[in-house]
Amino acid sequence: MSNKSPAIAQTSTGGTPGTSATGVLDPTKSSAREKLHQTYASDPKYKKYTQQVEKCLNAFDNVHEWADCIAFLKQLLKTFQSYMQFKEIPYKLIVAKRLAQCLNPALPTGVHQRALDVYTHILSVLGTEGLKRDLPLWSSGLFPFFEYAATSVKPILLTIYDTHYLPLQAGLRPVMKSFILALLPGLEEETGEFFEKVLTLLDRLSATVSPVFFVQNIWLIMITMSSARGTALNFLSRRLPRLHADEDITQIVGRDIGLMIRAFAAALEDDNLLVRRGALDILLQSMRVDSAAIKRAHSEDTVILMRAATGVVLRRDLSLNRRLYTWLLGPDEKSESQTVFLRQHALQLLNTTLKDEMFAPSGEYSESRPFKIFISLLDKWEIGSALTDVLVLDALKAIRFLMQRDAEEHNEDISMTASTLYEAVEPSILWKQLLAAIMKDLSEDSKTGAIDLTLFLLRSLPMQDDEVRSIHLPVIFAAITEELQRAINNDPSKAAEASVRECLALQEEIFQHIPIESLYQRPGLNAALQTSASSLGSLPFAYAFYGLKFIESNPSSEVLNPLVAVLEHMFCISQALSRSISAQQGGSIELRAALSQVLRVLSGVVRTVDRSCDATLSLSWEPSEWLYSMLDCLDLEAVSFTLVDQVVSLILSLHDAQKLSPKLSMDKRPVVSRMVKKLFRYLHADLATCHVRAVSLIWSIESMSRPHEVESIIAQSMCSPESRNVHEAHEAFGVLWRLSEDDSLPGVRLKVPLMIVLETLKHDDPSLRRVGETWMRCNLRSYIRVLEPVLRDLLDPSIRRISRVSRVSGKEIRGFVYEKSFDQRYVAHLLEILLSIIQFGGQGFSKSARGTFLRRSYDHVLLQRLSSAGVDANASYLDALIEVLSRFLQSEPKDQDASVMQPLNTVIQSSAIDLLQTIVARGEIEMLAIEILEPMVIGKLFLCVHLHRLDLQNKLLRFLHSIVSASTSYAYNGNPPPEDRSTEGSQESGKGGYTVNSLLTQTIIDGIAIPRNRPVMQHWLDFVLMAVPQFQPALQSVISPIADCLCRQLRLLLSDILKANQPMTNGSYPRVATDAEFTMLLNTLERLLVLGLTQKSDASSQEDDAPVQEKPGAESGGILGYVSNVFTTDNASAAVEDQLTAIVQSHSPGYKSLHDGIRVLLAIWVNMVWHDTTGLRPEADSLSMIYSRTHARCRRVLEHLFRAHPTEVLESVIECWDHDASLRSKGSDQPATGIFGLVDVLIASAQSAVHMICDSISVRISNTSERSRKPANANLSDIVLFNFLEQYFQRLEGPLALQVWSRFMQLAKDLASSRDFKIQVFLALKCLCVLGDKVTQTTAIDDKRIRKDLQVRYFQTIVQIEETFGKLLDACVTFVGKSTDQPNWMRRTTRESMVTNGRSSPALRGGASVSDLKQDEKDPSTPTLSDNAKPTWGTELPSQITTFIASTVVPELRRFLMDNDKVASACSNIVYYIVSPGIKTKARPLDADAVVVDIFREMIKIPPAMKVWRVAVTDVLYDHRIFSSNSSVAMKWKPIIKAVFDGDKTSFPDLLGRVATSPSANIFTNREHEMLLRSLNLRRLAFVLFTGEKNHFLTQLPAIQEKLVDILRNVPSPVVQCEVYLCIRVLLCRLAAHSMTSFWPVILTELYRIFGQIIDSIPSDGSEDLQLILSASKCLDLLLTLQTEEFQIHQWIFITDTVDAVFRPDDWTPESMFDQLAEVVGSLPIPEPREPQGIALSMPTSASIAFPAAHSDRALRRPILKSIRQIDSIRDLFPFFSHVSISSYESVYASSGNIDWEAVEQGVLDDMFDGR
Repeated sequence: MSNKSPAIAQTSTGGTPGTSATGVLDPTKSSAREKLHQTYASDPKYKKYTQQVEKCLNAFDNVHEWADCIAFLKQLLKTFQSYMQFKEIPYKLIVAKRLAQCLNPALPTGVHQRALDVYTHILSVLGTEGLKRDLPLWSSGLFPFFEYAATSVKPILLTIYDTHYLPLQAGLRPVMKSFILALLPGLEEETGEFFEKVLTLLDRLSATVSPVFFVQNIWLIMITMSSARGTALNFLSRRLPRLHADEDITQIVGRDIGLMIRAFAAALEDDNLLVRRGALDILLQSMRVDSAAIKRAHSEDTVILMRAATGVVLRRDLSLNRRLYTWLLGPDEKSESQTVFLRQHALQLLNTTLKDEMFAPSGEYSESRPFKIFISLLDKWEIGSALTDVLVLDALKAIRFLMQRDAEEHNEDISMTASTLYEAVEPSILWKQLLAAIMKDLSEDSKTGAIDLTLFLLRSLPMQDDEVRSIHLPVIFAAITEELQRAINNDPSKAAEASVRECLALQEEIFQHIPIESLYQRPGLNAALQTSASSLGSLPFAYAFYGLKFIESNPSSEVLNPLVAVLEHMFCISQALSRSISAQQGGSIELRAALSQVLRVLSGVVRTVDRSCDATLSLSWEPSEWLYSMLDCLDLEAVSFTLVDQVVSLILSLHDAQKLSPKLSMDKRPVVSRMVKKLFRYLHADLATCHVRAVSLIWSIESMSRPHEVESIIAQSMCSPESRNVHEAHEAFGVLWRLSEDDSLPGVRLKVPLMIVLETLKHDDPSLRRVGETWMRCNLRSYIRVLEPVLRDLLDPSIRRISRVSRVSGKEIRGFVYEKSFDQRYVAHLLEILLSIIQFGGQGFSKSARGTFLRRSYDHVLLQRLSSAGVDANASYLDALIEVLSRFLQSEPKDQDASVMQPLNTVIQSSAIDLLQTIVARGEIEMLAIEILEPMVIGKLFLCVHLHRLDLQNKLLRFLHSIVSASTSYAYNGNPPPEDRSTEGSQESGKGGYTVNSLLTQTIIDGIAIPRNRPVMQHWLDFVLMAVPQFQPALQSVISPIADCLCRQLRLLLSDILKANQPMTNGSYPRVATDAEFTMLLNTLERLLVLGLTQKSDASSQEDDAPVQEKPGAESGGILGYVSNVFTTDNASAAVEDQLTAIVQSHSPGYKSLHDGIRVLLAIWVNMVWHDTTGLRPEADSLSMIYSRTHARCRRVLEHLFRAHPTEVLESVIECWDHDASLRSKGSDQPATGIFGLVDVLIASAQSAVHMICDSISVRISNTSERSRKPANANLSDIVLFNFLEQYFQRLEGPLALQVWSRFMQLAKDLASSRDFKIQVFLALKCLCVLGDKVTQTTAIDDKRIRKDLQVRYFQTIVQIEETFGKLLDACVTFVGKSTDQPNWMRRTTRESMVTNGRSSPALRGGASVSDLKQDEKDPSTPTLSDNAKPTWGTELPSQITTFIASTVVPELRRFLMDNDKVASACSNIVYYIVSPGIKTKARPLDADAVVVDIFREMIKIPPAMKVWRVAVTDVLYDHRIFSSNSSVAMKWKPIIKAVFDGDKTSFPDLLGRVATSPSANIFTNREHEMLLRSLNLRRLAFVLFTGEKNHFLTQLPAIQEKLVDILRNVPSPVVQCEVYLCIRVLLCRLAAHSMTSFWPVILTELYRIFGQIIDSIPSDGSEDLQLILSASKCLDLLLTLQTEEFQIHQWIFITDTVDAVFRPDDWTPESMFDQLAEVVGSLPIPEPREPQGIALSMPTSASIAFPAAHSDRALRRPILKSIRQIDSIRDLFPFFSHVSISSYESVYASSGNIDWEAVEQGVLDDMFDGR
């Protein structure tokens, strides 16, 4: 460096010249220095002496090898020896730096010896006072050298320390820590040559100050210097005395025990095993856990020590563990004494430490650390046993909290630790603690902590330990049961408390883990307890088993079998709860829930006992008493179905159980009656969710009770005198009938109730008849089920016939004759019932009877009777019925019995004739009467609907159907039209056609839609299904309104059933539709939608035949097409007309109905997929049946519609997908039920689906004249189709993608060949990227079994994809480039462009889209075509294309383009058209849009593109505006800048060359501008270094160091030197500290020079040197923050680094530079307020300097000056100078060496990008 004085202004602060700092410093130093200057200033020999030294120092610049160093040192020593009369060293700052550089460890020993000779001479000349005055200069070289000195050199160095330093005595106090650091390496080896010498030297050094102060410095060294801990411990092990528990160590180490504890904690956490071992040895020697020092220390400090000490067990080293155990358990080797010692002195601290860390984990360690320590400590029984007692519950609670918090992330480490902890803990101790805690929870009303914890253990951790499952859980289970029995027997209301409820849930969980055999007998106890415990109950036994104290309040009965005791207690608990609920007429919800839980556990026990128990268990209980208490509880209205289900199921289980004595029996009729009647109430229509389970229970009762008992009970309830009860009983029986399977023979086993129902069909009471008919509609399931019991009785063997031929007028008539009389009244009754059935069933009955064969019957009796009657089993039921009826018709009584049997036989035959006529014949009626009746019937129906009269509607609808049938037959003269004939939506079909009554449509809609008309809705739907298709086109006009009505009804039913599937809290069941209702509505809707589109087919076919003249070359289809082509040429009118026609057509009633219907069907398809969330709800069976059947029917409807009109249905589905965001999410989250799943269902192959979608796109984007057909749905744009196609491609697998590529490639090629850019090009590119990704990832091509031609086709595919991809990408990139000429697209972010129209895809914004026209105020059929109706996606499309290129295209570029040249070409286009404009348009180059940065970050991963992007990035780096951006932007560019210098080896030398550029020879060059350019290049160097990782640029360090030293020497400009210190800060962050060893002399000298100059002369306010001072201060601030080992030995020069920083002695004077600066700056006069200069500068105060918190828990060290950017006066740094020493000490004390690297790097980056 230069020998000249530093470039710091010599003017003083405040405008008063000559202000000196000497008045506020040590007067002795100042006066000595002034005397020397005055003495030597006028001496000519001294001037010559100075010149000789300067000449000698200049010679150092020519040193090139170590021999030159020796010559330089010889010359320097010779010069000093020549002038020994002067006690001052000229240019001592430079001399000290050169000597320190000569002590570089890399130089030979000879150089070191020569340098030490010079040091020895200088220190001899200076003497003690001179050395004390300039101690920082000479110590900075000598102190660090001892560690690296050779064996031959160390004695010289030790002699210097001994001879020159030790005489300083108290003067060594400021340098004490550094001196100790210098000497400690000598204690590394006990057998070393200098060990004793160094130890003696340290002892003498300790004597120069107080021993306490000396030891405190060793504590500081142990905290901050990891490398010195081992040697420090070597010293302490020899100098700390062995202390007993009552001896006080504070006399040796001082009052600050916390400092010592932190030193030991740092050593115990060191990575070196020997350091840890030494720390533990000293703890055992001088700081036992029972010592007075630990007792006197703060609790936070003791926790720090215990946390560090226990952490050694994680190293799994036996030597460490043994020492730790001795420290925790004491010196005694007896286990009993160790346990006592632990409990007295260490257990509480150990428990507190681990517990605190478990519940409040530190960020420094893994969250599992305390648990792993706990597990490791369990290996030592003396510690583990006591620690488990106090900590295990808290540990499990903490780990439960962590597992529940991380449930979504599924933290494997925590889960594994939890399992390990559970397995490691002794089960007896764990379950002892849990039992005690559970009993405590039960005694306190609202506490459930232990119960919840036990539940967590059972549910979350594997219970594989046989000891736990067979011993502990059974004991706990029986004990809790007895405790619950005691509590609930005393006070049943206690069961409503949360603790009891949770405990019952716990019992359920425990029972699932217990093998039932373990409850047969108790586990053994020790001999002392065995005799006394043999007569104990379960609860006292559990207390005795675990050694807990039990207070016996009332002795329990002696029940030695735990299983018997559990059963008896459970029966007792359930009986007490049921009585309490009955007494309270229902009780609380909690009480009923508790009973439900008890019954659930009891049912499980009973089932398990009966299944696996060998012997019969004798219980002391009264079955009948318990039974009737349960039945009393059942009779209450408040009881939920869940409880009813459990009670009935348990009674059935007990009735069926064989291993319990006495046995419960339900043979008595009252018992069966009460259960059946209760269950019948849940078969009400409003409780559809309970139906399936209730029916199952009724059949179970029927199978276990006496024959016909349930049948008679049901029949009795159906014959109630109250009509309301009759109606409900019929409805309930209908549910029972409908949900019963055929194999249970409901017609035989429930014949009486069935006959009661069938009789209502001909009953006089209209209301009762309506109930019967509704029953038949809703619950019949099959006419065969009703027909079978009737046929069975009609074929009764008592009815015996013989054949007889009768002759009448010469004709022979074959017939039968009855052999004897039989019950004719009953037969007549059966036939009347059968007549009513067939009249009711009509075609449905005939179809069912004709299509079902006898052999399928489950009734063997019926089959036998049919066989006896000669009826073939392969015949149908209709054949059998006709045969039977024919025989009755032909049968006559014998002559002798005629008088008795003939009247009733006539009745039988009359019924048989009616039956046959109903089956075969039909009648006719006159037209005049029909025309009179029709409006009357419709009007009557209308009134009935709106007056809510249900009874007449069925008859009227059937009547109306007959009327319409006759009317249409007359209207068309008996020649009905074909079904597909249409009326173009008019009311009349033509001359002479049938006219629809104006009220009919409304009446039908109201009949279906009005909620109170719902019981007869099925009749209305039947009418619609039968009448509308049959009488076409007469009823064509009613199709669309009815279809809309059906859609609304389906939406309502869907909403109801989705609500019903939600968990119910109040116990009520919402009204839901049955599967039959859904099926009827779907059937009707399906038929109407197909009929509605028949008119469209004819109309479209006629339109297609007409030639259309349109302009070729139209740009696009859909709305985009006609809007953009409005004002082209005259021929454009044809295109507009075509589009308007398509819109009108798409809004015709048939199309509208189809679209609305598809929306409803999609809602059902997506939502009605059964997912059983709980599995415990009884209504789940019913809901799952409704869901599954409705979903299946919906699928068939969609399939039928798709077969009829594939294109229309597919486009409607896609339109719905586009408009409904929820459907789009379903498509991604639930592919099986989403829209794409539906497409897979409808279309057999992906190839067909893609073909259809591509065809739809082609129709829209092709020119109008080239179209083969019109778009089926003008509402749907090609953009939406492309989006759907892209999503569809994403779901395809590789082999399928290979199949569909050809059709899509055809479309993509057509677009790629277009001259002009269209938005469809971009959309096709997106689809191609998805499809190409699938194709290139397929593994099918690797299979050797695949044919060769397939492989060839695969590679052809890749080539075509590459070609088409390149064309599409070029078109998109070129379009973006051209768009930059328009208003700047880059300023519109993606978020803004999406907000513009609320959609992620480009869409029309000139007006409402076609699909939203129904919400527009304008008429949807007349879209407005104004001058401004142009597609406005152009303003946002470039932004979207750019984002897509950045996120998808560039990262996948190598996958689509195999050729490197093509990759380079594509990247070149992207950079030219997108990246470069995006950067150039910004005022600050780094502020380019995020997409540009993303493109760069992806391009740097593509080697062939390097030449393309490198130039652009280099231009950004060397832009003079680069550092005007903020730091957050710069972070995004880090990997990009780094990639430039990694990829091009010439870039870094080029940058260094710019940094070292010599001043220009041009005399006109602006000097200030030149310095600014050099400072910018230095800052670029700093930024480039910052972009690297740790040691990334280590190989460049010599060159960097050379350039920085050169600048410090030759460029005095403060602007440039500021950047040097910024570079040094970056190097400190990016290089290992030891890498900069040779750089320290230069750095220290420069810092010493700068701050020393400030002490001598304060810079004035506003001086340009202030920024240099701030930069140097920040550099030192960072060094103090990092506390690197290399700097710690020097930091005393700048700050007070001993305890004096906090506890200052009485005679303290500032020795360190910053303390002196604080004195100097603090004494400056405060200047008067200046007039504002027009620019307001923010003056930083002490509040703006961030000082680290002193006592925060494990705080992180961070720079103090992080937020300071600029100062205007040296006073602004006064808070820093005055606080830095104490702040550094306290940060070391609090942080234990932890650095906030994020804050450090952010501070450097903020200074680099300061916006200036």
